Amino acid sequence: MKKPILKRQEIPYDDPESRYMFRPGPKKQFVATPAALAMYPEAIGRCLRQLQEFAAKKNGLDYFQEFDDMDKPESLWFMEDGQAITALLPSDH
Repeated sequence: MKKPILKRQEIPYDDPESRYMFRPGPKKQFVATPAALAMYPEAIGRCLRQLQEFAAKKNGLDYFQEFDDMDKPESLWFMEDGQAITALLPSDH
């Protein structure tokens, strides 16, 4: 099964803003837009786990992460803020 490829983030991994772990919890829910769920139904969970593992390895990532799949018309984005981790498409933003 082919999976989307995580693109390199725009800021350096050692930048102070590269601090997000992409871990849902009681105070930070995980949500996905209907369009993201429709286009990437099986990949969203795998991509989130990949982000969590990579964030642990790098001691945090930028709040914005992007996965590309050349077979899809849009990338899969993940954004983390103080309240939620959201999986979405560029057209959702």
